[in-house]
Amino acid sequence: MAEKKGPLEIERKFLIRKPAEEVLKQHSDRHVDITQIYLLSGPEMSSRRIRLCDWEDGPVWTYTEKERISGRSRIEREQVITSDQFAAYLREQDSHRRPIQKTRWFVPYAGHTLEIDVFPFWEHQAFCEAELQEENEELLLPDWIEVLREVTENDNYTNSSLALHIPPEDEA
Repeated sequence: MAEKKGPLEIERKFLIRKPAEEVLKQHSDRHVDITQIYLLSGPEMSSRRIRLCDWEDGPVWTYTEKERISGRSRIEREQVITSDQFAAYLREQDSHRRPIQKTRWFVPYAGHTLEIDVFPFWEHQAFCEAELQEENEELLLPDWIEVLREVTENDNYTNSSLALHIPPEDEA
């Protein structure tokens, strides 16, 4: 088996009650609108995607490959690309997966930056995730975030899976 190489991404992810936009504005230091498109991948390939991040000071395009190592860890290779490269990658779009639109809010808290992803297809829930330095690192969440459940190791709640099928919202 080939050795897995690349930057390690360790994260925890939670399905949360969607905070009001005023609350997000109060606690976040920035936000970005993201369009995420999945590309065709073979059985021996990593998950591949392209993103358009629409920042206040202009757009940024990225190409990313992810390879799962464990429930919380992945190898992530990401690079900034040009708009022309983004357009070229669009020809490799996986037609079975819809583009994912979301607004990501960055919330500094207790030594981490929480990323709260708000999607247009859910009215009452969102994701909160944070990158960690190690798998067993403690992660504290502010009391204004209502956790419905942890979904770190639930493949139904990856963005790649959401591009195939959106689970219904939890009961209120």
